[in-house]
Amino acid sequence: MVFKKITLIGTSDEGFDEATESAIDRAEETLDNIKWVEVDTLGVEVASVEGRQYQSEVTVAFELD
Repeated sequence: MVFKKITLIGTSDEGFDEATESAIDRAEETLDNIKWVEVDTLGVEVASVEGRQYQSEVTVAFELD
């Protein structure tokens, strides 16, 4: 088996869990054979946005055909 990893950043104005779910949901919509997701970095953008924007950087690993 051979796997490939990519990095995605999910965002939400509700919280870190929602930002992470956003990234995972998008990965599931566009990638096949996802095997695992690693949460790498959490952050909050406070400049240039109203309120706060929560960000979750995740690494998605999927098996290549």
